[in-house]
Amino acid sequence: METNYSIEEILSAVDEIHNSKKKKIKEQSFNQSTKKANIDIPKNTLRLIEEAEKSKD
Repeated sequence: METNYSIEEILSAVDEIHNSKKKKIKEQSFNQSTKKANIDIPKNTLRLIEEAEKSKD
């Protein structure tokens, strides 16, 4: 079965793919920088901070 797509539909799909890739890259770089920043903080302290943040919500 052959499906015909308009140019606008194709460009829209390409934009969605491009935006999702950018988002993944940003998330990965954020996670890496967070991990590096957390190296200097003791695990117990991190756990306490996370619990405090959860209790705020």
